[in-house]
Amino acid sequence: MTVTFDQIVAARTRIAGGVFCTSCNESIALSELCGCTIHGKLEYMQRTGSFKERGARNALLQLSGTQRRCGVIAASAGNHALALAYHGRDLGIPVTVVMPAHAPLIKRTRCRQMGAALVLHGKNIAESKLRADEIAARDDLIYVHGYDDPAIIAGQGTIGLEIVEQVPQCDAIIVPIGGAGLIAGIALAVRTAQPETRIIGVEPKHAASYTAAVAAGEPVTFDVRPTLADGLAVPRVGDTAFAVARSRVDRVVTVREKDLALAVLRLAELEKGVVEGGGAAPLAAFLSGALSDLHGARVVLVLAGGNIDPTILSRVIEHGLVVDGRLAKFTAVIADRPGGLAALAEAIGAADASIKQVSHERAFGAADVSIVHVNCTVETRDRDHIKDLLESLRSGGIRVVERSVISGPSTIEPDENGARIGDDIC
Repeated sequence: MTVTFDQIVAARTRIAGGVFCTSCNESIALSELCGCTIHGKLEYMQRTGSFKERGARNALLQLSGTQRRCGVIAASAGNHALALAYHGRDLGIPVTVVMPAHAPLIKRTRCRQMGAALVLHGKNIAESKLRADEIAARDDLIYVHGYDDPAIIAGQGTIGLEIVEQVPQCDAIIVPIGGAGLIAGIALAVRTAQPETRIIGVEPKHAASYTAAVAAGEPVTFDVRPTLADGLAVPRVGDTAFAVARSRVDRVVTVREKDLALAVLRLAELEKGVVEGGGAAPLAAFLSGALSDLHGARVVLVLAGGNIDPTILSRVIEHGLVVDGRLAKFTAVIADRPGGLAALAEAIGAADASIKQVSHERAFGAADVSIVHVNCTVETRDRDHIKDLLESLRSGGIRVVERSVISGPSTIEPDENGARIGDDIC
């Protein structure tokens, strides 16, 4: 199987009217932050919250009459399922989606609301895919692959056509990589229409399957670890996608978990946009320092998806605040007598920090009953402010025995149900 530029052009005509041509405006705030002219391609503003709609509608519109009546099936934990469900309903095509048993409740509910038949099976997408293949064979359904179907890749490539028109003097486009269908489509479109534009991919270090494929010369299985960008946590990139992308992508960078969390926070603060971990990966690449060579260039960030559970979003934002040095946690030792806590609070306020939470630790503290450990979470301006605060406490005679400030790679692990941050945007 292969994909051609003409297929992308045809896909654009085919999906017109059914999928938004998203804006790609310059962001002054992000430009100042990154040291170059930044444009954001706002794919998270699509009806179902991601770029996946483009490929899904393009694939559905190419089904025969018989295939439309029988319907389609796909394995997905979120965005691909939502895109198929929405456009299947719009086009009158039955859609079945197989999700892992731990798929977020909000995604299951939305798929059902859009009329899709939902099957819960397996601990991960690989197991869901096996079940989807069984159902497809049994019920004569068409399986629509989320990132390695030529029609899907061509549909995603329409983003590239739009970018070339919206930012004609673009020097580089930064694209998140999961299964590689998105970057394959964009790279084919842009390198054909505007060859001088560089295409740069971004992966989490915990899910660097494309980087592994480049090293091996072909797609290989990568041992994926939990990541904030779980939509990019694809253990093996698509064969067709890799064949299309490998000669057209200039380079790929990997980003740390703390950079992903900080990117989600920056987009919420500066752009007022809710973007999931994988969608924020292009900005994370700048925040990590991996794209310092683009200083002064005109760059487009493909902000690919925004389907993130609100409760998870709050965790990511708080994590980003910690990474940014705007939340700090420490344990102080004070006298266990009236006025001891007040003196600590006064010292923290005098250092221009704001107390978010305090708790006393007596049972598991020191054997000396005349003192008490106080666990403090405080709001600060930045890392330098944290250092000044702790130094001020020490100089005032308050002993700090433990502190928690993120300085290296970190992650938010899955909860007890296996759910993680974000959604499957790629």
